[in-house]
Amino acid sequence: MKLIIQIPCYNEAETLEITLNDLPKHIDGIDEIEYLIINDGSKDNTVEVAKNWGVNHVVSFKKNKGLAKGFMAGIDACLMNGADIIVNTDADNQYCGDDIETIVRPILDGKADIVIGERPIDQTEHFSWLKKKLQHFGSWVVRKASGTKIPDAPSGFRAYSREAALQLNLVNEYTYTLEQIVQAGRTGIPIMSVPIKTNGELRPSRLFHSMFGYIKKSMVTIVRAYLMYKPMRFFTFLGILPFTIGFAIGLRYIVRLFMGIASGNVQSLILCSLLIMIAVMIWVLGMMADVISANRKISQEVQRRARDIDYRLAWIEKSLKESDKSDKKTDQ
Repeated sequence: MKLIIQIPCYNEAETLEITLNDLPKHIDGIDEIEYLIINDGSKDNTVEVAKNWGVNHVVSFKKNKGLAKGFMAGIDACLMNGADIIVNTDADNQYCGDDIETIVRPILDGKADIVIGERPIDQTEHFSWLKKKLQHFGSWVVRKASGTKIPDAPSGFRAYSREAALQLNLVNEYTYTLEQIVQAGRTGIPIMSVPIKTNGELRPSRLFHSMFGYIKKSMVTIVRAYLMYKPMRFFTFLGILPFTIGFAIGLRYIVRLFMGIASGNVQSLILCSLLIMIAVMIWVLGMMADVISANRKISQEVQRRARDIDYRLAWIEKSLKESDKSDKKTDQ
């Protein structure tokens, strides 16, 4: 059983070594632990710090591509290097290294394929009152959209089984945290959370720049993810409002017609027809989106199988090359 711990990095030279030193070297049930960083276009000596420490793998971007792109690049590299379990943590040492065993244990025990660390948000001193409320509200919205019971949706401290990692797909470029939960909940990937501890703040958050920007991007991400996985339900609810208003106006016109006082109310009939037509068009869009969603599920399964084959072949090829190098050294 091989665990790879990945850390997305962007100018993290000052905090990275602290984070690396806190990571576990042994976990019961894990045969091998390796470490990987994603250098997301850092301008400082983040890579040098990582290599000097002894990180096994480095994925580098020439320019900053954002958290979501970096995360998926790390997942690809972990799978390519034969990971059975992948843990994602932050480079600012927000999460305690000891808790990595806590979040991988449910995967080792076969209880879940994705495990999310639940931070003690209300007890975190460097979180403002408003940020705490936003975190709770955002998590509630994600729970409703995903059908899961995850209490801390924005938490980036996560563990994935190989099977779950193969199924991950992200369409937004802002963050991976919210969309993944909706995807897992709506596609049936076993997901759970466990309580964890957090360390003191070493630097301000680089994702949470402004309250309004965070709320806007997060809500767009949640709605978009829900729309991808439950389009028929989304468009059904969307069409109910114009249909209800149109039906009520039409019913009012019919009642007035039977009462003999509908003369001059043709505008109501036109508005009724227009609103009902809009509702029907929204529902037709929902049916089309539902068909597209069904095709997407088939495409994702094909992609999952293709990725699995590619990663396994790459791992076998790498192992053979390392074996050849070892044999050559032995012969010499």
